[in-house]
Amino acid sequence: MTATTDHADFVGDLSPDEFERHAATLARWIAEYLQHPERHRVLSGLAPGEFRASLPAAMPEKAESFDAILADLDRVVMPGVTHWNHPGFFAYFANTASVPGILGELVIAALNQVGILWRTSPALAELEQTTLAWLRDASGFPSDWFGMITDTASVSTLQALAAAREADPSLEVRHRGLAGRPELPRLRVYCSSQAHSSIDKAAITLGLGAENVVRLPVDGAFRMRVDALEAAVAADRAAGYRPLAVVATVGTTSSTAVDPVDAIADVCARETMWLHVDSAYAGVLALVPEHRVHFRGVERADSFVVNPHKWLFTPMDCSVLWTRHPQVLKRTFSLTPAYLETQEQDVALSFSDYSFQLGRRFRALKLWWVLRAFGRDGLVARLRQHCAYATRLAVEIAATAEWEVMAPVGMSVVCFRHRPAGMTEAAVLERHNAAILDRVNASGQVFLSHTKLGPDYVLRMAIGNLRTEWRHVAEAWRLLQGAARTSAAS
Repeated sequence: MTATTDHADFVGDLSPDEFERHAATLARWIAEYLQHPERHRVLSGLAPGEFRASLPAAMPEKAESFDAILADLDRVVMPGVTHWNHPGFFAYFANTASVPGILGELVIAALNQVGILWRTSPALAELEQTTLAWLRDASGFPSDWFGMITDTASVSTLQALAAAREADPSLEVRHRGLAGRPELPRLRVYCSSQAHSSIDKAAITLGLGAENVVRLPVDGAFRMRVDALEAAVAADRAAGYRPLAVVATVGTTSSTAVDPVDAIADVCARETMWLHVDSAYAGVLALVPEHRVHFRGVERADSFVVNPHKWLFTPMDCSVLWTRHPQVLKRTFSLTPAYLETQEQDVALSFSDYSFQLGRRFRALKLWWVLRAFGRDGLVARLRQHCAYATRLAVEIAATAEWEVMAPVGMSVVCFRHRPAGMTEAAVLERHNAAILDRVNASGQVFLSHTKLGPDYVLRMAIGNLRTEWRHVAEAWRLLQGAARTSAAS
């Protein structure tokens, strides 16, 4: 006898009518938020644990109305939010959710694609290929680069270094691993002292070990010294180590310094090392013709990463990994169990073959919409504007007594500090500038971060939010000067 289900017993989703009603409410809420982001403090004022203490200890037994759930956006969630969409957000690197990107996320969530194989979403697989080809070609990168979207630059760099390890099949790491193999030399990865910490994390995750990430000294502009790279490689070979890869940076996190990629590529070619270029923040500047000078030599890289979710107005998360060697990336990760075998697997690209992650989101859709909604000209205009703001701010800082710019300003980040007459001790200067930063951030109007350039503690202002106008930059500068006077007087 065939079992049947009475419709009255069916338990399903909320109705489409309810979705439409609540979506309309939420759309109005988002529009209001985007129109008036400055009504909020940039940095949340909550203390650690305070947000969690406001939440019930257990999930509800009975369903709650969605009206009540939406009401908790303002009552519960917003006090604990640091507003990355705020035009006064100048910390770290900007991460703007643009309108086309937000709308794209809505569709991504509704379609809920799981890109395991080509057949699990042909649109996902092929739109990703086309969208990344658009971005690659508009940026002037080599036409034979293979691209794929990951979540963050940390994962992109991890996959690149895994491919570097696989590039020499004689190491047999994929099948035999690293442990218990005395015949296998230590594998070394080189980067500058200014390179991102994701390189160390990748080395830890891949079993290379943080000790085998060799951080090299930089020159006066905070760029990797190629002579130091050559010396380190020679010393490691003499010690029996195996130089594996170099990670060069175009646009370092602290100061947006640009490593001499072309000269580094010469060393990599001579020493048979993989060259990965981290341009997570700055890579989008390749869209701007006058900024392509920063990218001299990147066409020789074996892999390259840029994050559209940083400075291309695409909502988190969206990182792009390009490589000249897709066959090596595929050899690193491809694994097809019987239940994933398909008749088209030899002719259709499945991105799971190129990553340790099996499923993937439909991230290409939101990037596609951003590229179309702004166009290349619109994106270039916005990037130019941010760089112009940074240059203008740097000029004003340099022209103001007791303030100094601490690194070259070639993009949209300014590193600077206040140095009162007679204050020379490094520890005292650090405390003084940290106090300035705390006072400015406590205002709620702007949010800046700091970094270290060599021994110097410096303030750092990154301009890249889609909604930032010059008045927001000027207000931050006014607050900084006021905080400096207060700190110096105390």
